[in-house]
Amino acid sequence: MSKRQEQLIQLLLREPGWITAGSLADLLGVTPRSVRSYIAQINARAEPDPHAVESGPLGYRADRAALAALRSESARTSTRDRLHGLVHELMEARNGVDLRRTAERLYVSEATVEADLVRVRELISGTGVTVQRSGSRALLTGDELAQRRLVSKLAHDEMERGSFDGEGLRRAAGLGSLEAESFGPFKRALAAQLAEQGYYVNEFASTDVVLHVAIAADRVSHGHPLEGTHLEPSAQQQRLAGVIGALSSEHFGVSLGQGDLQHLASLVLTRVVASDGSAGTEVPLDAEVERAVIRAVGHAAEEYLVDIAHADFIRRLSLHVQNLVHRAREQAWSRNPLTKSLKATYPMIFQVAVSIASDIAEQLNVSIREDEIAYIAMHVGGRLERSRRAETALTATIVCPGYYELHDLLRSRLDESLGPGIEVTAVETRVDPDWSAMTTDLVLTTIEPPVPDERTVQLAPFVTEADMARIAAVASKRRRARRLTRLRGELERYLSPEAFIRPLRAKDEEDAIHQLSAPLIARGIIDEDYVRGTIERERLSSTAFTESLAVPHALSMTARRTALSIGIAEGSIRWGGGRIQVVALAAFSESERDAFQTIFEQLVEVLSERESLQRLLRRGTEFGRFLDELVAVVDG
Repeated sequence: MSKRQEQLIQLLLREPGWITAGSLADLLGVTPRSVRSYIAQINARAEPDPHAVESGPLGYRADRAALAALRSESARTSTRDRLHGLVHELMEARNGVDLRRTAERLYVSEATVEADLVRVRELISGTGVTVQRSGSRALLTGDELAQRRLVSKLAHDEMERGSFDGEGLRRAAGLGSLEAESFGPFKRALAAQLAEQGYYVNEFASTDVVLHVAIAADRVSHGHPLEGTHLEPSAQQQRLAGVIGALSSEHFGVSLGQGDLQHLASLVLTRVVASDGSAGTEVPLDAEVERAVIRAVGHAAEEYLVDIAHADFIRRLSLHVQNLVHRAREQAWSRNPLTKSLKATYPMIFQVAVSIASDIAEQLNVSIREDEIAYIAMHVGGRLERSRRAETALTATIVCPGYYELHDLLRSRLDESLGPGIEVTAVETRVDPDWSAMTTDLVLTTIEPPVPDERTVQLAPFVTEADMARIAAVASKRRRARRLTRLRGELERYLSPEAFIRPLRAKDEEDAIHQLSAPLIARGIIDEDYVRGTIERERLSSTAFTESLAVPHALSMTARRTALSIGIAEGSIRWGGGRIQVVALAAFSESERDAFQTIFEQLVEVLSERESLQRLLRRGTEFGRFLDELVAVVDG
């Protein structure tokens, strides 16, 4: 299966409903005709069920079970699989690999194997492993830790495709000496043993730990142990080494030496949290790390007007960052499969995490990757969730004239079903209430109002599940309206005809940033330093928050005033590892920093809705019409 077909399958599996050939073509950077061809090829491969992708008047829709099964099957014969196989062959061949014989064995041309070798060089970049070439023979060089990092990278690539099962990881990492069925029991036993010793490890980190132990077990079984270190292990490391050694022997059938056990114990300590300090698990906090976190959190709280500068949050984040620094220095990175969804769903939280990560990286002189930024975003999101809940709570008036305590029954049912999201601030039990005096977000009434409006929900005296569903739907609509009311007013203020480019013809993200910055520079809103800052921010973590939209901006709010520059591609342009259609370059000024959350998060929300985006792309052919359509989309 080609790379484009794999990408197409991933898009179809993520799409909950129908999607047009044109939309798929834009996301892939190909023509609709190519999309139709790919889908025909996918369905042909799905025999005897030729409808893995269903077609209709609205476009295409995935049969999820059939398409997922096809992707799983294709993984065993894909270019990626052949590439991983070549890497493992290079690792096992002490005297190198003869590429001509490899081509013959795989029944492919020598040119194909040569192309695979180029991809291998790209794949091993940054792992400490290199490929040396002599004639038709290729040799992989690098110490044992570097080679293990490479195996881990292969497995993490597989995890990014959603393969968390033991067989998927075993195949990707080439752990042929281990049984796939042993991964799950090992992970459960490890989590239980860590809990007994006072440690907590999250599900993603525990999968990562199991993977590294499995890689060590496989390498040791093939005669590649790690030598012992000269450093005296701590009491914590010794206890964890004992746990890992016993579990490896029990589940993987491999006895690990002291070098491997010390290394793995150190690695585990960079991924666990000591829950309460019992049994000697309290982890001392590095003062330099804590100072760096305090400064980074304080700066982010002030810059983005978010309530995160709390002692308990700083303590938890400092412990996480301390582990992160150890992982960075050992190049033992943690992957986060939620990175994409966090960026798309919570762009503001992710932006705060990028700011914190950038400050910490500069202060501690470490490199922090995007997956690690996503873990920081999870900490930030957890802290902000309480205040976000309070901000999104709606007020309600209950109008319930009736017999005995019907209004109390209604109120208790609301609390039970909808929780703190709706706060009842007034109760009317008269049959002739003053409707005009009701100023709450919602009016929940068991009698018919004289003039119903969008905030009114008429209910039965004894509320049903259907009534609760209608209240939830109206509440959701009211929350959206409240969030976007301010955005509409600011759009006209921050957009201008000079900063609207359609079509945007850019070869990549940096080219697009330069093109969209030009009209703002010409008007004196930003300078070249802001442009450089925007490019630096992009290198930290892509600002493509959805599959169609990027919002490039600098971390520092140094624009003379806040403004937006909009670019729309005819088709799509390459952005990071994907392709996007709309670029909204945002220039923020310090005096208008309160506008950041409104514009940033809510603009991403509006333009991440496929129907809204397609409407803008279809009708927003020039600035006036684009602005009209954008306001109409915001109004819902």
